[in-house]
Amino acid sequence: MDRGAEFEQHRAALFGLAYRMLGTVAEAEDMVQEAYLRWAGAREEVKSPKAWLMAVVTRLCLDHLRSARVRRETYVGPWLPEPAQLEAPPADKESITYAFQVVMQSLSAPERAVFLLREVFVEDYAEIAAVLETTEANCRQLLRRAREQVDAKRVRFRAPAEQQRRLLDAFLQACTRGDVDGLMGMLAQDAVLYSDGGGKARAAIRPIRGANAIARFFVGVARKVPAGSSVRLARVNGEVVVVGELEGRPSFVMQIEMSGELMGAVYLVVNPEKLNGAGKGRWETAV
Repeated sequence: MDRGAEFEQHRAALFGLAYRMLGTVAEAEDMVQEAYLRWAGAREEVKSPKAWLMAVVTRLCLDHLRSARVRRETYVGPWLPEPAQLEAPPADKESITYAFQVVMQSLSAPERAVFLLREVFVEDYAEIAAVLETTEANCRQLLRRAREQVDAKRVRFRAPAEQQRRLLDAFLQACTRGDVDGLMGMLAQDAVLYSDGGGKARAAIRPIRGANAIARFFVGVARKVPAGSSVRLARVNGEVVVVGELEGRPSFVMQIEMSGELMGAVYLVVNPEKLNGAGKGRWETAV
């Protein structure tokens, strides 16, 4: 098998690793492309191409996160991961969900790398230690800390797709009617809305907390929807979401995190740089 074909066998896994590390599609694709260039130019014998490539992508992502730290810290408003389509690895199907990507971004870069390599991609501790240039004992400690954070923030209830579809459909209808009470009935009292505009689109600079405040926010937004706008339900990150479009171009993606039978968190991405997946038609309409 030629090197190009061998690389393509692992492209989806490499992209999945890079996306979970970085939270953006374009940056993840850049890391995968750089890994390909290094793979194509490698002269040494590689016994395990997948392990070699996973190590390269992980190191590239760690370097990128170090260089991007200041940019993330000065980001305007909440920074949310970019909505994306992923293949679910057998070890952890939860890892394609948006809530999981949000949790990943709360971990330190080394914690994130160890957690993903061990829990999602099932790499050996010896291989992980070699990638991070540390000891197996330190990797185990990093994994323990990461697990504690992930378990504390993990979504306890994942609604079936049909239930998500019905809830979001009712949510949209209530917004259209200006039904604040109806919206409040779909939101947990301690619900939180995070909106990511990145200074490139109008968005709340701080999280909006509480069912009443969130309901009124959405009713206010619905009253100002420009002509030519439309919404549809789509499948993104393995779940049903709301995709807004203005004159055929993506304008927002809204994803939810359940708290029991209600919405516990709402993630609203309006930064146009994070809506490329919708623009390329990669998000299938939910039926």
